[in-house]
Amino acid sequence: MAHASFYVGCTVPQLLRGAQSRIFPSRSALRVLRHSAFCYCTGNGTIKSKRKMDHLERTANNFRQEVITQAKVCGITNESETVKRLRLAIANKDFTFKAGQWVDFFIPGVSVVGGFSICSSPGLLEREGILELAVKHTVHPPAHWIHTECTLDSEVALRVGDLHGYQEGKGNRHKLGTAKLYYSAKNTSELLFKKNILGLMKAFPGKITCCFHVTQQRTQICQELQPHITEGRISEKDLEKHVSNDTSWYICGPPPMIESMSKLLTNIGVPRNCVFFEKWW
Repeated sequence: MAHASFYVGCTVPQLLRGAQSRIFPSRSALRVLRHSAFCYCTGNGTIKSKRKMDHLERTANNFRQEVITQAKVCGITNESETVKRLRLAIANKDFTFKAGQWVDFFIPGVSVVGGFSICSSPGLLEREGILELAVKHTVHPPAHWIHTECTLDSEVALRVGDLHGYQEGKGNRHKLGTAKLYYSAKNTSELLFKKNILGLMKAFPGKITCCFHVTQQRTQICQELQPHITEGRISEKDLEKHVSNDTSWYICGPPPMIESMSKLLTNIGVPRNCVFFEKWW
């Protein structure tokens, strides 16, 4: 049976250029990072926050791979005014991940461990030894470090964590039929990877479609994007026409957006076991 998938969110993966040449951290540097990782993963070593839980506390019950790999920054690109794309050369050939997983992000000299979704494909890692992250600027120490201190050849360590879904059961296995993406941002400059999405729509007509939503657009929208742009937030009216027994729903975005979209889908009759999202904030 053909299966439709709907993606509602604020971030989208991308495949990019080939790997650059790289030199990896020393064994002594890796030992320091491994020690840091060990401390953060023990019950007594987790840092407490008076305001909000630390990433490792929030994800303490999630599965993690045993492999902790050293990595070196081999590319930094401004995807927008607020988002940087980080290209990381991975040293350990045993390091693998699946689409939808995140990494624990260990930074020497930074006491807080970051948690970032991987925005590149497993194929890029297999072919070129490269993993990519798209990180929005915030005051959170790991994100702040990436935007203000990280440079080419900066050394970090990574460990893969498993996706925590909202699925209550194993669900049904369907052959993918179509995919519809609803993608919302403040303005078109914050619609990351939009050129790649438009390229996929052209490459797979009728199979992959996208509706971009902008909530605070102040400039003229380019001609290429205009047919795909809706001004305003994603609404019940946008989504209710797609409800069926053969549709799965995937949500990605900040916590308030996840909660709002989850309630919206419940209100229009989408079963809970058809809704999936990351919940490790």
